[in-house]
Amino acid sequence: MVKDTKLYDILEVSPDASDSELKKAYRKLALKYHPDKNPNTADKFKEIGHAFEILSDREKRDIYDQLGEEGLANDGGMGGMSAEDLFSSFFGGNVFGGGRSRQGPRKGKNLKHVLKVSLEDLYLGKTSKLSLNKNVICSKCEGRGGKEGAVKKCSTCNGTGVRVLLRTLGPMVQQIQQPCDNCGGEGEIIKDKDKCKNCTGKKIVSERKVLEVHIDKGMKNGQEITFSGEADQSPGIEPGDVIIQIEEKPHERFQRRGNNLYYTAKINLLTALAGGQFAVKHLDDRYLVVTIEPGEVIKPGQLKAIPHHGMPSHRFHEPGTLYIQFDIEFPPSNWADKQVIMSLEGILPSRPKLDVPPDAMIEDVELTTMNDEQQRSASNNMANGEEEEEGHGPSVQCAQQ
Repeated sequence: MVKDTKLYDILEVSPDASDSELKKAYRKLALKYHPDKNPNTADKFKEIGHAFEILSDREKRDIYDQLGEEGLANDGGMGGMSAEDLFSSFFGGNVFGGGRSRQGPRKGKNLKHVLKVSLEDLYLGKTSKLSLNKNVICSKCEGRGGKEGAVKKCSTCNGTGVRVLLRTLGPMVQQIQQPCDNCGGEGEIIKDKDKCKNCTGKKIVSERKVLEVHIDKGMKNGQEITFSGEADQSPGIEPGDVIIQIEEKPHERFQRRGNNLYYTAKINLLTALAGGQFAVKHLDDRYLVVTIEPGEVIKPGQLKAIPHHGMPSHRFHEPGTLYIQFDIEFPPSNWADKQVIMSLEGILPSRPKLDVPPDAMIEDVELTTMNDEQQRSASNNMANGEEEEEGHGPSVQCAQQ
């Protein structure tokens, strides 16, 4: 006959409960009332931990059964470990990843995935679904690997999973650490007949997980989206994170620099000299119609800006600038008869006079057209500052009179 049943009532067991029944009751209640799962149950969680610490110790339980909690106070046995430390030692780590224990649980590896995203999606925003396979703790055995009480600590490595061997090399002694061959480096031994049928003793099973990845407007190449605790699970280890890294796909029409966009517009010579309109298809399929006023001469390579039509900034979505660089398309040779071409004399500004001193020696020469290969070779040599060696130049000859 026990004097006080308060601690038994807290664990919801009878005073004659076995050690196995006490453990089972504590496991159930500690997981249910853990503060990381239910923030308003911290006091209840402490009560459960206090009750289990006393009743799971045979000497303290005998004193409590005979004298109640007063007997434990007189015996000096009310100190003990905290409820969190007891929880961590019982479960092999904080299964909720709250990091409340003194040393804290080890954290598993993060998983990184690269997600290729078009410039259109970064301009408009998009939600993509990413499917991945991950390891989760077996729900059938709750990560034990077998029936309760069937998992035994390996006596060979004392539960560490490794063996330390000493090798003598002359006057020196070398220490070698290797996985324990008795338990396969697990630190635990489970008989085949007692292994969980669902996970076959591995404590984890594979599960397919679908993550919804929200691409916000204005996100940039290399930016990361983190899903906390979504990586592989393992008993006693806090799951790592799944990290999605954005990789911006190259675009055929636009180049991005921060929140600004760059676009090359091809216009013909008439539009460049006399004005006109051209259209730019934007990333949201709108067409921006740009007008060049008559008399506003556009030069090859010239850069102009269209404010507030670039990329939106991340978070605040303030648009940057769209820069237009012009590529002037000239008409082909002999595009009109000589009479029409000569009529330009009265329209275009007059030609400048030859910048040649009166007493200079003069020789008339003609330009010769180079093919594409000759042009590339000459351009590369000019860009690199290299001198042409004899026999390796573009081989251009002057036309003979």
